[in-house]
Amino acid sequence: MYKFLIYIAHPYSIPIGRPLDAEIKKRGFKVKWFVEIDATKKQLSKKENLLNTVDEVISYKPDAVLVAANEVPHFFPGIKVQVFHGFSVNKRNKDKGHFRIRGFFDLYCTQGPSTTNYFKELEKKHGFFKVVETGWSKVDILFPKVESKGDSKPTLFLASTFTTSLSLAHNIEVFNVIKELIRKNEWNWIINLHPKMDSEIVQKFKQLEQYENVTYIPFLESLLPLKNADILIADTSSIITEFMIQEKPVVTFNNNKPFDYFVNTLEAKDLEKNIRYALSKPTKLMKKISAFIRNEHPYFDGKSSERVINACLDFLDAKTQTKLKSKPLNLIRKFKMRKKFNYFKNFFKSN
Repeated sequence: MYKFLIYIAHPYSIPIGRPLDAEIKKRGFKVKWFVEIDATKKQLSKKENLLNTVDEVISYKPDAVLVAANEVPHFFPGIKVQVFHGFSVNKRNKDKGHFRIRGFFDLYCTQGPSTTNYFKELEKKHGFFKVVETGWSKVDILFPKVESKGDSKPTLFLASTFTTSLSLAHNIEVFNVIKELIRKNEWNWIINLHPKMDSEIVQKFKQLEQYENVTYIPFLESLLPLKNADILIADTSSIITEFMIQEKPVVTFNNNKPFDYFVNTLEAKDLEKNIRYALSKPTKLMKKISAFIRNEHPYFDGKSSERVINACLDFLDAKTQTKLKSKPLNLIRKFKMRKKFNYFKNFFKSN
């Protein structure tokens, strides 16, 4: 009877943990959650079995800790498994971000070749962790893909980041164009703004629900609404990749790194034209999207959570673990982690 612990910090990691929770329970294993931030705990449902203290985790003695965060307490029992809290797009930096090796993890479950290839290099270099490509649990809900019906009204999903300089939601011209397109009632709209968005901006977009073709989602509990949309309209939001892996077009507004596999827009007046272009799914654009997906997340079966748990079970085989080097001492990081949780029991034993 294996015991798992799902470790998260922010609310956006909840949809990463839930498919893993379901897969673990399906196999008859035990699973509990630990959440760094108190505000995030309020977003969990009663189905998530929450441990509130470090002592409770120690007593639980998980065999594997599935981590959708950058760090994890080294003094928690069990192997530490990085399942990632986002995609690696625009984050390939050998010294920080997505690829930083902090010395806490035993196993990395990567999302696709764009992450796997470089992590494999790091695996060979460091020797104290293993890398297995599994796909990402958060996007399991998107598959199998739903093809849009040609005779139905298209659905557009509008998302925006909260950073003023990058956010389309802060642009009054964009808002006016969006409002006018909504009034035309050609398309259905789903609107979701970043949780940290200014309250005045949120209220302005929420008021658009007065139109029958608009649904406003305050908190994206899962990616299911993305499955029901035909195209995404966004700025520089991380949701772009999560949407695009369904082989669906994305229209961006002033994206900070405009790649050729989405339709970038520089002027608000060009939004309608670009939306119509994306809805037509031109062959040239769709080929570029397919090439991007093959590198980022080439899994369309909705079974990434299954592969993650399989990777954990394989790793728990003693033969795998004995082939790895010892993890670095990391005394400063370990002390900071203990200080963060104000937990100094057995300090010398675990350090």
